[in-house]
Amino acid sequence: MRRRDVLRTGGLAAAALAAPAAPAIRSAEAQAGKTLVIGGSVPLTGAAAETGLNVNNGYITAASYMNEVLGGVEIAGEKYRIELKLFDDASDPARATTLIQRQIDEGTNLFLGSFGSNIVLPTAAITERAKKPMVQTGGGSDAIFTRGLKYVFGMFPRATRQFAATAALFKTLEPLPQTYSVIYTNDAFSKTAGEGVRLACDAAGFKRIDSYELPAKPTDVSSVLGSVRAKTPDLLVCVMHDQNSLLVARQMIASGTNVKLLFQGLGPQLASFREALGKYSEALFCSTYWDENVPFKDKFFGDSKKFAEYYRSKFTRPIAYHVAGAAACIETYVLAMQAAKSTRPEAVRDALAAADYETFYSRIKFTPEGDGDAILMGGMIGQVQKGKLEIVYPQAASSASAIYPAPPWDKKA
Repeated sequence: MRRRDVLRTGGLAAAALAAPAAPAIRSAEAQAGKTLVIGGSVPLTGAAAETGLNVNNGYITAASYMNEVLGGVEIAGEKYRIELKLFDDASDPARATTLIQRQIDEGTNLFLGSFGSNIVLPTAAITERAKKPMVQTGGGSDAIFTRGLKYVFGMFPRATRQFAATAALFKTLEPLPQTYSVIYTNDAFSKTAGEGVRLACDAAGFKRIDSYELPAKPTDVSSVLGSVRAKTPDLLVCVMHDQNSLLVARQMIASGTNVKLLFQGLGPQLASFREALGKYSEALFCSTYWDENVPFKDKFFGDSKKFAEYYRSKFTRPIAYHVAGAAACIETYVLAMQAAKSTRPEAVRDALAAADYETFYSRIKFTPEGDGDAILMGGMIGQVQKGKLEIVYPQAASSASAIYPAPPWDKKA
């Protein structure tokens, strides 16, 4: 892994601390009279690092652009330079909570989230007690948004509301699938995502054959795949984090477990996942919440293509929707502060709750509980075709038609 793919920090002493890239335009930095500090943690190492690095790089991209290109951001008539204080939580909730509490004790008032509901939930509880806002793109578990927290805001709908678009796609396939099974892992996000799959698919009229729960960190899924082969569904839906999705796919290939459609909520959206599977990634489906061709206009970057262009000037790591979601967190903060004409935590929180504005990522609007609006911030469906992730649903955003049924593993060219 190259350092440039982790951080562009301008000479920090430790790679555990992520901050904006050193300004390339000194005059732009000089224009900003005040500093806006935003804290948090991200998993740069450990089990969640693959996506954590994308989240980290998205945060850095937005802050760097606002500092370097725009010369800072104006809030209530004053210019601010954004300073990120993001530490590596090593994918460890206990470490993350310690880091967040330390930052609160040191006076940080605004926070960005880590990646993974198992980290976002306990850290959001800490920022909630301190009445400090957290805007995050890494936690979708219902538990984050059903416990009465008022200071946490998420870039996705809660997990049980995320599958409606996918079930709608399934209804458009020909020949129409009849049956499905779902596999999920025993963690906060995946369990509630699995419940969302069952609710959406049952409501859409598909017959459920089986529902399988795996450990939070599975190492072998052969017995579950044996059951899948014994009662083969038309649709197999796997909702779990990227590394677990890769394990399931590899063991399906090795065991010759074929289905007409394999949907993996997280995994195929990553270029590294597709590269790891090679030809076997062909025709896999997944959720995606952003694509650089989406038509949204943006107050800061202009549009998605310009955001992607700027990102690539900073990082060689392939762009993914978590990069865009993370950058949108910072944009959302700035827009809320501009609306509130204040950087005070309580005023920013109230402005976030009332947010309704367009960014390159999506139109930003939160439910009263803080998760993303299920329609405005709901996902698109991607499918791997010739190694690239194509959007296949909704039709208005599609770049290709869905391939269904998928070829068996041994027939993939």
